[in-house]
Amino acid sequence: MSAQAPTLTKAAARSEPVAKKRSRPRRRRLGPGRPIPYGWAIGPVLLLAIWSAGSAAGFIDARNLSAPWTVVSTAGDLIAEGRLQSNLATSAERAALGLLFGTLAGLALAVVAGLSRLGEGIVDGPVQIKRAIPSLALIPLLILWFGIGESMKVITIALGVFVPVYIHTHNGLRTIDGRYAELAETVRLSRAGFVRHVVLPGALPGFLLGMRFAVTAAWLSLVVVEQVNATSGIGYMMELARTYGQTDIIIVGLVVYGLLGLISDALVRLVERKALSWRRTLAG
Repeated sequence: MSAQAPTLTKAAARSEPVAKKRSRPRRRRLGPGRPIPYGWAIGPVLLLAIWSAGSAAGFIDARNLSAPWTVVSTAGDLIAEGRLQSNLATSAERAALGLLFGTLAGLALAVVAGLSRLGEGIVDGPVQIKRAIPSLALIPLLILWFGIGESMKVITIALGVFVPVYIHTHNGLRTIDGRYAELAETVRLSRAGFVRHVVLPGALPGFLLGMRFAVTAAWLSLVVVEQVNATSGIGYMMELARTYGQTDIIIVGLVVYGLLGLISDALVRLVERKALSWRRTLAG
């Protein structure tokens, strides 16, 4: 009995680390995990699969929602006729001009309000009032002021763009650590140097976030203004198709709007990743 005791003791000693290893709790990752290659395409592909399956099985009435293959065929016909390209070029020009003017206005007002208490008192109140009034509600007034031409359409888009740019840029300016301003005063940095080296880098994350909302607002405003006495553009093409009950052309226009919004948002996110590569976030 005594001879077997050392043997049992050694066996128990060898098995003890194994038991501890097995009983050790498995560490759980709290973050979202590693980025999935082309993960942005999962949702749209899944939506397309459901749409295709519903159309093929007859669950979706073609009079209400054309099948994907019908939409693709219609898009090919529109491209062959040149209608899609010409209307797309007109829409892109309107959206680009509205985005440019709205971004410049929002950025300038945000800097004025963010760096001056007097500027904030003058600018912030009217902007908050405009924020509570949808840009589309101003269309009747804008038509009276500017007519139904291109100026009214571009201004409507710009009004929808400048608010998110102002809100997020202004918030980015106000959340800059006050110690940076104290440091700039200590080293006797000029006003222009303070804006260049402290203000603009500090407000950049907020500005880029505002741009993501701004590009979406530009396309949303464009959809409406192109259906107000327009003679060209994707919205005009869709409104004309509605008159004749051409559901497939309407779906083509919606797909184009969706792709334009997706591409523009992806471009802003790419710029954001490059410009803010120094930040470590859960997005990876």
